[in-house]
Amino acid sequence: MKLWRFGSIGLFVLGLMVSLTAQERFYASPEYARYREIPGKLQQGYRSGALTAQWDSASQTLTYRKGNKTYRFDIGTKEETEIKPEEANRPEPNRRPLGGRRGPARGGNVGSSISPDSKQKAFIKDRNLWISDANDANPQAITTEGSEAKRIRIGAAPWVYREELSQNVGFWWSPNNQKIAYYRFDESQVPDYYLTMRSTAFQNSVATEPYPKAGGKNPVVDLFVYDLKSKKQTRIRVRDSATFEDSAMGYYVYQVEWSPDGKELLFYRTNRLQNALEFTAANPNTGRCRVIVREENRGGWVETHPTRVFLQDNKRFIWGSERNGYRNYYLYDLSGKLVHTLTNHSFEVERLVEIDEKNNRLFYMARSGDNPYKLQLHRVGLEGQGDTRLTDPAFHHRVTLAPNGSHFVDIAETHNQPPVTRLIDSEGKVLKTLAESDLSGFESQGGQRVEMFTFKAADGETTLYGRLMKPSNFDPNRAYPLLVMVYNGPESSMLNESFTLPSATTELGYLVAAFDTRGGSGRGRAHKNLLYRKLGVVEIDDLAAGVRALRQRAYLDPSRVGVQGTSYGGYASVMCLLRHPDLFQAACASSSVTDWRHYDTIYTERYMDTPQANEEGYNAGSAATYARQLKGRLILFYGTADDNVHPANSLHLASALRQARKSFEMHVGADMGHAFIGEDRMLEFFMDALRGD
Repeated sequence: MKLWRFGSIGLFVLGLMVSLTAQERFYASPEYARYREIPGKLQQGYRSGALTAQWDSASQTLTYRKGNKTYRFDIGTKEETEIKPEEANRPEPNRRPLGGRRGPARGGNVGSSISPDSKQKAFIKDRNLWISDANDANPQAITTEGSEAKRIRIGAAPWVYREELSQNVGFWWSPNNQKIAYYRFDESQVPDYYLTMRSTAFQNSVATEPYPKAGGKNPVVDLFVYDLKSKKQTRIRVRDSATFEDSAMGYYVYQVEWSPDGKELLFYRTNRLQNALEFTAANPNTGRCRVIVREENRGGWVETHPTRVFLQDNKRFIWGSERNGYRNYYLYDLSGKLVHTLTNHSFEVERLVEIDEKNNRLFYMARSGDNPYKLQLHRVGLEGQGDTRLTDPAFHHRVTLAPNGSHFVDIAETHNQPPVTRLIDSEGKVLKTLAESDLSGFESQGGQRVEMFTFKAADGETTLYGRLMKPSNFDPNRAYPLLVMVYNGPESSMLNESFTLPSATTELGYLVAAFDTRGGSGRGRAHKNLLYRKLGVVEIDDLAAGVRALRQRAYLDPSRVGVQGTSYGGYASVMCLLRHPDLFQAACASSSVTDWRHYDTIYTERYMDTPQANEEGYNAGSAATYARQLKGRLILFYGTADDNVHPANSLHLASALRQARKSFEMHVGADMGHAFIGEDRMLEFFMDALRGD
């Protein structure tokens, strides 16, 4: 489930009639002017000390902008000089981190691909794979069994693979241009899901998509390799067993690519529950497979996309694994031999920054600060020796490394300490402060710095973190309503240590909070496993624990607590209101899952097992189970064209609430997809529900 698609939204309102005056009450409220004006003034009163820097190729000079001027810093002379506008090149953004996923952006499948030598083109037509000259001449079909009627898909990934495994590519040229590997999916056992489209037109239409729901049938996946010279098709034996069984490795197959030398086809394969993953190599001539690296987590799930980056010899690669309980780095070769353990921390490595093979060292970021949200730059030898933290653990860091690794530009900050940019050498010594932030204007306007605090999870043992924002006219002698912002799905985090200004929503007279929960990212495998098979219970009870911690403060009104979110955040909002009606008085839920039996197999079963094996967990995680407990105000929003979290989710809960004789509001976005109700409507709802305006 990957969401975060927001925008300007037009709404259709069902079952609610209000006057024009009521429609405009949000804009007419006394706080609206503050909401519109004060955040801008606070922003203008803050000058950030975070610089975007660019190194020259020799790592001898550094170029950056401060305000409207561009400067060059010379490492040798340690002098800063202003560059005239006609001589300045705008600094480029930081280099993309190593180990990121490959391929196109999320969306549909790639329809065509030019061969590495630019002479030929492979493309999809009528569910089959074709090849032609690069200029589209001489087209010929490589496959013929692709068929909509038979539900066979060639060279393209189905919806659930694109959404949950980021697999947008369905065929791959070999480096020598002689072979093409491709997917074959049999969706004949996958039920269709139907969405009504063009719902505001005089004649509507239906969009149909094979959509495997939790516990149901999945597409049967296979890989083939086509040899252009011999015209031979070779089936890759992606599964150890001949049948498509839930327990078989190769139930899911993804992140397919050729080895750098083109001799093998590489891919990840897992079992259905995704608690085991194998990095696998296949012989394209025989179809035989061998396992390079295997990962297991029998008490939860494995990372679906572990870090994997090849060294220059194209034989050794850096691999990210949670095998010791925390994500660490290991050096392997393609034979499957573990060459070196590079890191062995009891905290998580976060991302690779640079592999410096010339000097036999690796730079990476890790969660080794004084809390797990403060990322630190480390250096370690490629034999795993001499691991050194190069940054101050009291701060969160963003770094731009010089090409030769001799220096780096460091932006250091915390949630309430604005960024300072420094030049630091490879031993961690600060050479020069390049820029500092100025908060004087922000503070003169009454700006309140964000607060980070700790509290105990619902288990009474686990330490969790929360964030609280206050309005600029905050008065500790008042009692404020609280608005909780949620997502809080597995492997996610609502918090970070980047400096930020308070939400504009605070100027409407709210305290605004966010909490981390068990099951979130960055704190190790055991922390994540606490959520396994218990979605909708563990993280929701932790959100309640966060609210209970804040209720101890005299300036929070415990009778006016609201919660809002979208997608998993919509689910969390509903579950907070229903599971803890004594703590939450209102919820605004957009595009919400309401019962995991409505959602897709790959995402849901990764965290919940199947409904057949975890009926108790699915029942406990269903919002309908708690419909009779609704006491507060609830507003539900969904898009009629949401192909991710289907409308049936909101309708299922609405039906249960009606049967329980509970009142609620429902808003519908006609022909909208996976979306948010809209900022203004959300805030207007909370004005009614929490403020009584």
